[in-house]
Amino acid sequence: MKYLHTMVRVTDLDASIDFYTNKLGLTELRRIDNEGGRFTLVFLAAEGDESAQVELTYNWDPEELSGGRNFGHLAYRVENIYELCQRLMDAGVTINRPPRDGRMAFVRSPDGVSIELLQTGEALPPANPWSDMPNVGEW
Repeated sequence: MKYLHTMVRVTDLDASIDFYTNKLGLTELRRIDNEGGRFTLVFLAAEGDESAQVELTYNWDPEELSGGRNFGHLAYRVENIYELCQRLMDAGVTINRPPRDGRMAFVRSPDGVSIELLQTGEALPPANPWSDMPNVGEW
């Protein structure tokens, strides 16, 4: 058995691609447009880790998505959690659970998918503005 990918439904493909690639830093590996089925699949992965993919599924006909906490979250190990959170915040992404401990943070995609960010190796020393930031919304 081999892990292939996690599928996440999205309502706005352009906003989702912007979030996952331009803001979070994933790379688009391939895209499939299925006119008969009226959907687009976009496969993404962290650079150098193409075996752990996220599949964005966009159905062309409008639909309302409701997420449940039963899904949990996607998780990524990052080189510098403070730098990534700052880049995300500068790009307009809300940091729902700031990296107060220098180790873990949570953000949400445009469709409300929870994304956990974990510092590679040991936690970074606590630093402002992160150590004083409160949680925002759900994460």
